[in-house]
Order: sequence, then structure tokens, then C-alpha cells
Amino acid sequence: MESKTSTKLANLLQSCIDKKAHLAGKLLHAHILRTGLFFIDTFLSNRLLEFYSKCGNMNSSRRVFDKMPRKDIYSWNAILGAYCKANKLEDAHAVFVQMPERNTVSWNTLISALARSGFEKNALNAYYEMNWEGFMPTHFTLASVFSACGALVDVECGRGCHGIAIKIGLDKNMYVGNALLCMYTKCRLMGDAIKAFEDIPEPNEVSFTAMMGGLAETDEVEEALKMFMLMHRSRICIDSVSLSAVLGVCAREGCGESGLHDQCDRFSCNVHGQQVHGLTLKLGFERDLHLSNSMLDMYAKNGDMESSEMIFANMPDVSVVSWNVMIAGYGQRYQSQKAIEYLQRMQYSGFKPDEVTNINMLAACVKSGDIETGRKIFDSMSCPSLSSWNAILSGYFQDGNHKEAIKLFREMQFRHVQPDRTTFAIILSSCAGMGLLEGGKQVHAASQRASSHMDIYVASGLIGMYSKCGNTEMAKLIFDRMTELDTVCWNSMMAGFSLNSLDKEAFIFFEEMRKKGIYPTQFSYATVLSCCAKLSSLSQGRQVHGQIEKDGYINDVFVGSALIDMYSKCGYVDGARQFFDMMSCKNTVTWNEMIYGYAQNGRGDEAVRLYEDMIKSGQRPDGITFVAVLTACSHSGLVDEGIEIFNSMQLEHGVEPLLDHYTCIIDSLGRAGRFCEAEALLDKMPYKDDPIIWEVLLSSCRVHANVSLARRAAEELFRLDPHNSASYVLLANIYASLGRWDDARAVRELMSDKQVIKNPGYSWTEHKNGMQAFMVDDNLRMVDDEVEAVDAGTSCLNR
Repeated sequence: MESKTSTKLANLLQSCIDKKAHLAGKLLHAHILRTGLFFIDTFLSNRLLEFYSKCGNMNSSRRVFDKMPRKDIYSWNAILGAYCKANKLEDAHAVFVQMPERNTVSWNTLISALARSGFEKNALNAYYEMNWEGFMPTHFTLASVFSACGALVDVECGRGCHGIAIKIGLDKNMYVGNALLCMYTKCRLMGDAIKAFEDIPEPNEVSFTAMMGGLAETDEVEEALKMFMLMHRSRICIDSVSLSAVLGVCAREGCGESGLHDQCDRFSCNVHGQQVHGLTLKLGFERDLHLSNSMLDMYAKNGDMESSEMIFANMPDVSVVSWNVMIAGYGQRYQSQKAIEYLQRMQYSGFKPDEVTNINMLAACVKSGDIETGRKIFDSMSCPSLSSWNAILSGYFQDGNHKEAIKLFREMQFRHVQPDRTTFAIILSSCAGMGLLEGGKQVHAASQRASSHMDIYVASGLIGMYSKCGNTEMAKLIFDRMTELDTVCWNSMMAGFSLNSLDKEAFIFFEEMRKKGIYPTQFSYATVLSCCAKLSSLSQGRQVHGQIEKDGYINDVFVGSALIDMYSKCGYVDGARQFFDMMSCKNTVTWNEMIYGYAQNGRGDEAVRLYEDMIKSGQRPDGITFVAVLTACSHSGLVDEGIEIFNSMQLEHGVEPLLDHYTCIIDSLGRAGRFCEAEALLDKMPYKDDPIIWEVLLSSCRVHANVSLARRAAEELFRLDPHNSASYVLLANIYASLGRWDDARAVRELMSDKQVIKNPGYSWTEHKNGMQAFMVDDNLRMVDDEVEAVDAGTSCLNR
């Protein structure tokens, strides 16, 4: 009779468990206590434990467990499972330790809870202890362990468990196979992931979704899309999770991060996303909020905000995520006002902005150059995240406000916010921008305290900072101490040498980089070509050109522009033009380099013709274009052409004339002896207090023996730049050429009184062993910079 009653009560309790009927279950509990069955029927007691656990009532579960006179292994596993389900891991661990005996279920429950709650290392330690106690892992064990290995990117442990799975015959299990596949994708080992995928007898939607996500994360977007197509063809059930995953792939396929692609590019990027959108409607998932947010994100990242707007307007329900996606999308397209509009609408609709909203708004303002609004948003945050600090610091850096960036970094330290590699890289760039060596040293010390100074990203920033502040020795020391170096570090060191006129050292460094098997990038080639140009070493430049062709960078616009500059500065302007004509893709920089190449080599007519070709091609000239073509006009005596181009700058092309443009025109007029026009332009131009203008004019006065204007120009220079020897020497030479020796002596005496020293000039020559530099001293002897007191002629012959 008791057995029938127990069975009936157990069935009623099971019904309460299934329906989570808390009140009915409590009534049954009271009845069981009255009948006395609780103290004699362990099965019923275990059912009560399970019931309270299912209803989330841990206190009652624990009371039932503590009052049970006879506890079996199921009772201990039930209370352990209840604590794990409630995420009370300390209590769970205490129960686990007290268990008189454990079975595989006990270990699986604990390992699964630890892995699920972010305690992956503890989960692996528990797994090792389980093995040591002789328990065989099950498919549940291995799935949890693979999950922990993936989160920790612990490939060694993952491979070891993979071997065990094969050994005990669980490698073909669907649950284990999917977990193994996810582990390899999280470790970015796509070759192993593909092999694991192929080993699953019948892959399901989880298998395909994991593969799509892994391929997308490793930028194999086309392969990820092919995986979705295979899933579709294989008639695998496509759910909202799969669709959301493939929309994430389509978002990566787009090139909308810059927000600058044209209508044709946008259509191309959206094709696959639109197809998935159509499939979503066909399968009836259009009301799924998570999927709709993925759709919004896909269109926004592809730069198609019109489609995002349409989807957003037709969504039956929206969430904070929906608003955040729209704000981020407009931020990517540099439309901070639209982002602000969506923020206001979000608040008006009753949604409270979260941290992601603030970060997206901040990023939108920074990208749009609206630093003032960005700072207001930042200041309104009660506790800005590290991402927010980095965003506003980046904004000040991009805006060129290095002083404010450094000030904000100091405040960040006072607030005890721990900087990361991005923070250090930004602030080191600001220190470099200001030439602030002492500040850079302090940031270096802070990076050492944070143990970030050996990070490649930070090291590259340190090398750049020390180089730009003129301390190449320290930059080289940091480089030499690095245990791991990437191309960026090599490039930073090369650029540092070049920046400090150590072009020979930069070229040697480039050769060493190649010997060590580091593949040069576009930046590497542009830097070394700049060094060849500054050294006027055509032979070395040609060698680099050959290597560029071999490495496949010949069609790169950045490298191509550097090649044109190198050939032009080495005097081989026809070679530069030949390469220019061969280039399939040209930008403004490319045109500028070629025009400037003609200007440097005194071929003004060809420079002007090329400038006209540039206008006809539809390429828009910028300020540098006009400096190049005006320089060409000045050097070739094309005064009227230069004036015509100068006058067209603002009227036809919307480019405001700056100091360099005025300098070119003053130089052009001065060379032609048209001093009245030059003085008229001087009197109305906005750059009267710049010494460059007066120096150019003084040089022209010497050629045409215009003493009165030369005197005015020299007096302005004495006022603006009293320690520059050029103005004194030029004026003295003008007086001397006219036989006015007393005036020339007076200028020399003035130079002596002000302790102005004329620096010696340098020349160099190229020979089979490299470049040789010479200094011309006052006795007109040429002195080798490496071997003193060697006659120039003998030096060249010996080499």
C-alpha cells in the first residue's frame, strides 16, 4: 500500500516539477511530511529536492536535503546541481567536497557549471582531477572541457582532449563534435576546424553556424558564405541563429567601415545580405527581434543606411541594441548630427542609453571631427569605460590637439583607469606630434609599470616617439630588446632613421629586414624609396624597384607615387614619367609627385601641361598640386602662367592660397625682376611675418642688384630671424658685387656682433661601395665625413 502511495505522490510531484507549480508542490510536501514517508522514502525526498530546485527555491531545497535521514548519490548530485543551476558556485564546491562518494554525473555537473560561468581554468583543473581519480569522461564532460579550452585559447589541452575523444570513441558524437569544432574556431585553427567538421557524420545547424562564424572571424568571408549555401542545399534546418550568423558574415563582407564607398560598391557589398534578407522573409522570421537587429547591423556596416532606416521603421519592436546599431551606423558614415538625432529619439521613446550607446555616440562625434560634442558626451558619463577614454583620446589626436590628449591621459591616471595598448599607442603618438621627449619618457615608464612596453603595438609607438623626438639611439635600444618583432616595428625603425636624416642606416636596415625573412609592406618600400631619393642614389632605387615588381606591389598607388618621387629626385624624370604613364590607378598624390618631378628638374612647360591633363582627367587638385605647378612656373620663368594658375586656385578649385603658394609667386616675380608686382602682392598678403617670403625676395634682389628692396627684405629678416646667417651673407654679397665694400663690411661686423655663424655646406657622390658625403670648409677644401683631411679628388679616385 505504501509503495502505491509513494508512486502516486512521486507522479504528482513530477507533474508539479514539469509545470513549476510551486504552491501545489508545497502542499504535496506538507502531505508527505504528515504521512511520515519523507523520512523513510529517499526516492520521494529526492523528488522534493528536484521540485524546489526547478522552482528556483534554493533555501527550501537545502532544508529538504539537510533533513533527509538517508541520502544517496542522487541526493548529493541533486543539491549540487541545484547550486550550480543557481550559479552559487562556492556552495556547490562546498557540497562537492563533502560528498561521501562521487560519480561521473557529479564531476560533469561541476565542470559544466565552472565552464559556463567563466571559470574555465577551474573547470580544466576539475577535469584533470577527475581523470586522476580514474573516472572516464563522457560526451558531457568533453563538451564542457572543449568549451573551456576555446575560451582560454588553450590549444594544447584541446588537442589532448581531442585525442582522448578518439581513444574512447566519442569523436563521432554530435555533441562532442560540435564542441570540438567550436574550440578550434575560437582558437582560429580553421584547418583543424574543417577537419573536425568533416569528421561529424551528420552536421547539424550548430555545426554549420560554428563554421560560418569561425571562417568570418579569420576573414575568410567567401568561404563562410559558401558554407551557408552548402547548409541550405543540404536541407539543414535554418533557424534564426543561423540567419543571424550569416548576416554577421555579410556585414564583414562589406567595406562600409570608411563610409566612403560609392553607390556601385554599396550594391556589390549588399548583394548577399539582400539575399539572406529575402530568405528571412520567406521563412517568416521578420518579427524576430535579434534577427532584425542583425539585419540592421549588416546594412549599417555596408554603409546602406537607407535600407537600415526602412527596416528600423518597420520593426514591430525595437530594443536598445536597435538604437545603438543605428547610431553606430551613422557614426561610421561620419554623420554625427544624424547619430545625435537618433539618440534624442531613443530617449524620447523611453529607452535609456547604455554604455554601448555612449561609446557609439562618442565614436560618431570623433569620426565626424565634432570633438566638442564628443567631449560633452564623455564628460556626461559617470564612469567612462576604457573604450570611451580611448575614443576621446583618439579624437583629440586626430584633431591635432595633442596637448589636450596628454592632459586627458594624466586625468585618466589620476582616476586610476588602467590604460591598455591602444591608450599607450595614442598618447605616444601625441607626444611625438608635440616633440615632447620628457612626456614620452613618462608614458614609457607608465607602460613598463603596466607591463605593456614589450607589446609590439606599444613598442612600435615608443620607437616612433623617440625617433620623432630625435633620440634614435633609444629607439634602436627598444627595437633590439624586443623578443618578437613584426613588420610595423621594422617600418617604425626605418622611418625613424629616415626622419633623422640617417638614410644610409635606414637602407641598411631595410636590407637586414629582408635577410631575416620579414616581408616588406607598402610603407617599407615607400620609406626606403624616400631614402634613395634623399641620397640621390639612382642605382639603389632601381634595385628597390626590381624588388617591388618581384613582391607584387608595383600597382600599389602609395608605392608608385614613391617611385616617381625617387626617380625625379635622382634626376631621371623621363623614367618617372614612363612609370607614371604605366600606372593603372592614380590618385592626387601620384599626379602631384609627377608635376613636382618636372618642377625639380626645370621642365616647367611639361609640368604645366601635366597639370592641365590632371584637370581634364577629373582629378581634383589640392594645395600641394598648386605648390608643385607654381614651383615649376617659377623655376622655368613661366611667370604669367603661374599668375593665371594662382588666380584660379580659389575661384575655380576652391583652394585657399597659403604661405607656400605666395612664396612661389613672389619667387617667380622676383626671378623675372618684376619687383613692383612682388611688392604689391607682399603688401596685401596675409603672411608678411614669415621669414621664408623675405628670404626668397632677398635672393632675387641679389640676381637683379635691387639694393633698396634687398635692404628692406634683409631688415625684415634681421627682425624675424636674427640668427639665420643666410640673410647677412646674401646682403653682404649684394654690396660686394656692386663694389660697396664699406656696406659689405658693416653687414659682416653686424653678423659678428650678433654672433651669427655660417654653417658649412655638404656635398656627396655615389660610388660602387655606396654614398660618400663631403663638407666644404672655409678654405674650400673638401673633408671626408669619415676620414678627415683627405683631398676630394684623391678620395673619389681611391674609391
